[in-house]
Amino acid sequence: MRMLGRDTAGHGAGTADSSGHVISRRGLLRAGAAGALALVLAGCGAGGTTGAGSGASAGSAAAGSAQGSAAVASTEVHVASLKGPTSIGLVQFMEQAKAGKTANDYGFSINAAADEIVPKVIQGDVDIALVPANVASVLYNKTQGAVEVIDINTLGVLNVVTGDTGIARFEDLAGRTVYMTGKGATPEYAMNYLLERAGLAGQVTLEFKSEPTEVLSALIADHAAVGVLPEPFKTAAIAKSEGKLTSPLNLTDVWDELAGDTGSKLLTGVTVVRRAFAEEHPEAVAEFLRCHKASVRAVNAAPADWAQAVVDAGIVDNAAIAEKAIPGCRIVCETGSEMKAALGGYLKVLADVDASSVGGQVPGDDFYYKG
Repeated sequence: MRMLGRDTAGHGAGTADSSGHVISRRGLLRAGAAGALALVLAGCGAGGTTGAGSGASAGSAAAGSAQGSAAVASTEVHVASLKGPTSIGLVQFMEQAKAGKTANDYGFSINAAADEIVPKVIQGDVDIALVPANVASVLYNKTQGAVEVIDINTLGVLNVVTGDTGIARFEDLAGRTVYMTGKGATPEYAMNYLLERAGLAGQVTLEFKSEPTEVLSALIADHAAVGVLPEPFKTAAIAKSEGKLTSPLNLTDVWDELAGDTGSKLLTGVTVVRRAFAEEHPEAVAEFLRCHKASVRAVNAAPADWAQAVVDAGIVDNAAIAEKAIPGCRIVCETGSEMKAALGGYLKVLADVDASSVGGQVPGDDFYYKG
């Protein structure tokens, strides 16, 4: 798990985790709330396309506005996301928070798997979490409605990757072993649903790995193997194979072909908030949504400007690969009725196949954050 938070320079030494990454400072007072909030609204709404080090003039203005203002405590917000597209959509937001350009104190942790995040949400150690779509529903049911979904952060990003030229259609997977991640989460349930719709149930063996990098290693070792990888790992696999691997199938296209009649669409990730936190700190949730939306817009608009930030966050290890992968990551920040329609339809499809995939039942209307 990688921790990212605000820069602690000038505020005392930061705390480091076992891997040496600085953890977000806790419980600091923020000066000039009104002036800072105005800057935040401008910064988060601008959707700028510059990377690290941007906004120096805004920082100077913030310092000036703080003089003579009453000191108030900012809300401490613990955010957890997954290594991959969900975190790519946050990189501008992470930089703003680290530079002190947000009204609240956001600390970010990037995790390898959803099962690292779920217990922390339940225990109250994480306030806002970016998790697989079905995991959000499971959390809602497991906690008797103690979480709400505030946005869809990633659409379908799963791709079949192989060096076997005989794989051209989804039906060509019959009799094969497919390496993938996401056991007990969106990838597994989406794949099983598609196999059933294609008449391939029981004909394909799914072998799960703990991280996309393990799937990538298996494909590099045996180019005839078949894997399912999300962006940006699909692009990394193809680049590292020196042309021996390709991606003949995008599972979003397969979903549209096989399940288009359901009115649903393939989703990957959503963002949830603890209901108690949202009720106590609605302004922190509202700021998160503003900054998340602006961050997504900035990264999508200028992948080259944000590729290094993706590397610095530990999501991928190569800026060129990050730049090439970002357009295929399908990062979004969909809220409101659009979010409810898309997510509700997707969860219903999963529940009709296997109710346990969504925690027993599709969540009620109170699952969807109304702000």
